[in-house]
Amino acid sequence: MSQTSIERLRDYLAQLPPQAQALLMREFERALERGQDTAVATLVLDQLRRIVRAAEPDEETPTRSSDPARVLFQPLEPFLVDAGIPIRVGQIRRSSLHPIWQWLGRDGAAEQVREFETALARADDSQAEALARKMQGVAADAIYQLTGPGGGDKSRALARVGPPNVIEDLYSIGAVLQLREAVDTLSGRLPRFLRAFGDSQIASVTASLNVPALQTPQMLPFALTMVIARMTAPWQIIRLAIKMAASDDEIRVAATPFGVAVTIALHDLSCLAASLRFDIKRGRFDNVGENLKALHDGVRGLRTELDLRNDSAWGKQLTSIRADISNALQSEIDSVPGRVRRILRQRAEKDIPPGARIDMTEVEETVALIDFVATCRNYASELAINEVTLRTYSDLQQYVERSTESLVQSLRAADLKARGYRQQQMQAAIRFCEVLFGDDYASLMTRAAENALTGERKSSRAG
Repeated sequence: MSQTSIERLRDYLAQLPPQAQALLMREFERALERGQDTAVATLVLDQLRRIVRAAEPDEETPTRSSDPARVLFQPLEPFLVDAGIPIRVGQIRRSSLHPIWQWLGRDGAAEQVREFETALARADDSQAEALARKMQGVAADAIYQLTGPGGGDKSRALARVGPPNVIEDLYSIGAVLQLREAVDTLSGRLPRFLRAFGDSQIASVTASLNVPALQTPQMLPFALTMVIARMTAPWQIIRLAIKMAASDDEIRVAATPFGVAVTIALHDLSCLAASLRFDIKRGRFDNVGENLKALHDGVRGLRTELDLRNDSAWGKQLTSIRADISNALQSEIDSVPGRVRRILRQRAEKDIPPGARIDMTEVEETVALIDFVATCRNYASELAINEVTLRTYSDLQQYVERSTESLVQSLRAADLKARGYRQQQMQAAIRFCEVLFGDDYASLMTRAAENALTGERKSSRAG
């Protein structure tokens, strides 16, 4: 594969959410263990690990499937969350794995860890799987002995594992490792993709989840997280809760164990809104359209498929998410007309210094912002930005149309000193027209500008 292709692959992988990256890593690691598509799996895994290491420079990230800690914690991959991302039920901090591995090797199961490391170094892939399963059982027992009932005050022993967030993850890690077989079985039963979570797929998922060990308050969020990882529209997980409650009333839904699905959906929407704000602040608009659609569909889905009360915890959280999105979008939308005017403003020729130029990087950034406003129009009503979006878009259309026509007239009369600057302004105006009015209008303005220049030159020669 060429260097350009690898760079494109890396850029694509870097744009994926951390959960999708973790899922891809897990699937390609399994492909390597089975000996399937080794060339492709090795290439993609290498790029994914580079991305993870770049995002977490202070954490130790194993790079080989034979690494003992990676082999031991492999069943946790679908649930791992990278640094800087708020955690919810059904997730585990990736940063907790290293201190827990150190605790196992120091206090929890020191002798077994040493034996595991020695045996793994000599094992082939099939033997490594058996060793991993055995060690996962040992680790789960060690965690249960520390966190389970009885044994008096364990606070000092727990403090030796790590800080409170690591202790919080310790309980979850023990539960998942203890039920590794049930987790693997669920992974095999779930449909590979859940594009439209309708009645038939809900029935299939419900049957797959009909395992008592997976329906405990501790394990059900992890089972739901596995389902969400297969879904095209993750917010639709609430349909499972509605089905189990046989009602869309939030009180009845919350009374069932599956009410946690609504809590998960709201948390994930909140994280997506935070990601949108982050991208907007840094001028990254490549994924804004996709994120806006996901947020729009999620907010609309929760509002229409659940009977939420405005004063309930869920209702207040959804209202807060909408307000956060609205504030982030409105602030950026309000800034766009000013940027357009700064580029297209008609300056007197005496105020244009020799060699003046338009920053084409700023032009392309402004094009992205205009496109951003256009995209917001599609989702404005549900995201509470309808008025500001429609007003701003209309103002942009009127201003750019008038400015483009004025620039055509200016090109006819521009002297040699100002002509280059006017041409660059015209190029910027045409780029804006492409977004606001389409390619046909932009082409028409391009021809008008060319005719204005040609007519000016002919007139000069005739004189």
